[in-house]
Amino acid sequence: MSSLVHAAVTTDGVALLDVRRGRGRWQFLDPVGAELWSRVAAGESVEDAVEDLVRVWTLRGVDPSRVRPDLMRVAAELAKADLLVDARRPASRAAAPVVRFAGAARGTLLDQVAAQVGLAVALVLLRCLPIRFALAAARTATRLPGRTATIAEAERMHTAVRRATHGWPGRAACLEESLAMHLATALTGRRVRWVLGASFMPRNAHAWVEAEGAVIGQDAADRVWPYAAALQVERPN
Repeated sequence: MSSLVHAAVTTDGVALLDVRRGRGRWQFLDPVGAELWSRVAAGESVEDAVEDLVRVWTLRGVDPSRVRPDLMRVAAELAKADLLVDARRPASRAAAPVVRFAGAARGTLLDQVAAQVGLAVALVLLRCLPIRFALAAARTATRLPGRTATIAEAERMHTAVRRATHGWPGRAACLEESLAMHLATALTGRRVRWVLGASFMPRNAHAWVEAEGAVIGQDAADRVWPYAAALQVERPN
């Protein structure tokens, strides 16, 4: 199983995150493409997987001369992107997480200092290096001593990171902001979960932080939830 390809699995399809290059590349597959990918990733040949799916759709009344070329095209695109491999999947959730919208929780001086340091490191990692370096730094941060952050502590750190972004050039998007929060929280002796995921309606990638099972600091205007997690960074039990 590849540790550099991650999958967000939903009823609407599968979103594959390839972190082997750049800032990470997403490939969205509809249910048919997802079934093809899952069969080949599990060890079935492309030819056998295509023919199996052609038979399935033929039984549903679809002309096989239309289905086969589409499946072969999808297979060729996945092969070109080197995505016909198995991928890591986060553990399934019992229920959708609670989403906490951004507020104005007042942080401590330590939170503010940690937020500045965390943001600086996150911006350097994500703007200057491939994303795999950011992932390595995030995983290293989980090994720092500390305990799981409470929702209130995580919300205070989110506010501190948001304020810190005002003093830096350029826009800090969800990826930069969430990584900064993950690193800054670790510097204060607490831990949160950093998550990268995707949604299908509309198709969109997102990054966020969770504490005590709740999603922290989402914008009130962003009602596209739930996103499905593809990659999670947290301290192992």
